[in-house]
Amino acid sequence: MKVTTRRLSPDDSDAYRRIRLEALGKAPDAYGSSYSVEAALPLAAFRERLANTVVLAAYRGDEIVGMAGLMRGAGMKERHKARLWGMYVREDSRRLGIGKALVSALIDEAPQGIEQISLAVVEENRSAISLYEALGFRAYGVERHALKVRDRYFDEALMVRFLAPSPLGS
Repeated sequence: MKVTTRRLSPDDSDAYRRIRLEALGKAPDAYGSSYSVEAALPLAAFRERLANTVVLAAYRGDEIVGMAGLMRGAGMKERHKARLWGMYVREDSRRLGIGKALVSALIDEAPQGIEQISLAVVEENRSAISLYEALGFRAYGVERHALKVRDRYFDEALMVRFLAPSPLGS
């Protein structure tokens, strides 16, 4: 079945809320937020998020099977940067190229003036790191104990992809 991606609008807030909560519930150690926090948010909060950030969904037919977001830096000195966040592909849709399609589409959707996209990914998630590397992201550091779920810490690999030539040469 063909996979398509499209940007979600505030009108998609109910479907977005469902897949976001699914992601937080199935992979609690992969995200900075938690299921309990976001499940308590009103639908208006999801609508506002979709109005203020780029969130793409991957579809197989009419069903959302994945999502990823891109948030531009807020300050004048950070407007050239964006952060990839909230990446998720349903288990039954993994290894079908959906993650690659989502990240590639996000790169294509990056607003004018974005020169670099950064992300943080739990170091144990080797398949995600491999995907990001295949799409041109490079690790530049590790944040130790970046996330704490119950009494367990998770380190995150910090990665970046330069869209414009980097002054550092890579």
